[in-house]
Amino acid sequence: MESLQTPDRLVRIAVDLVNTRTLEPEQLTKPADVRRFLLDHGEPEPVRTGEADLVEVREIRELIRPVFHAEPAEAARILNELLAQYAVRPYLSDHDGSPWHLHVAKPDASWAEWLAAGTALGLSGFAAGHGFEAIGVCAAGDCERVFVNPAAKRPRRFCTPTCASRTRVATHRARRAGR
Repeated sequence: MESLQTPDRLVRIAVDLVNTRTLEPEQLTKPADVRRFLLDHGEPEPVRTGEADLVEVREIRELIRPVFHAEPAEAARILNELLAQYAVRPYLSDHDGSPWHLHVAKPDASWAEWLAAGTALGLSGFAAGHGFEAIGVCAAGDCERVFVNPAAKRPRRFCTPTCASRTRVATHRARRAGR
């Protein structure tokens, strides 16, 4: 399992993992999908996944999801539980010929355990630096995607400009139709 190169990487992995199941079709339907997700998020070959990884990663995804929906105290409780269950004292590793890097999951962790430890650490650090109000769920009625917003003075309600525009257009049309 690859390094915890940057906190931003861990936060991006958390957001993207939760967004693999929204109102859109499930994106993690077979072990190869988990493998592709890991490779797309910087894990080097070899990445081997099986049915157990698929099931476990989807379970971890559902443990992380409530962080984006919860009030700050509840989100902190969830993250603390994930850290207590999956994270270990950080340690340096240069396994498999890779450069030295930091791990927070146990050496024999499964992909799901690695994701749980890393994403909990990333989201915890993000919340500590930006506040839980910077972790959110898209406000568009037809979207369930989650996002993070590190900008200090730009509140964000939508996952993408597309969702924001679509919502504004729908609101405008509804107002016109009501006149």
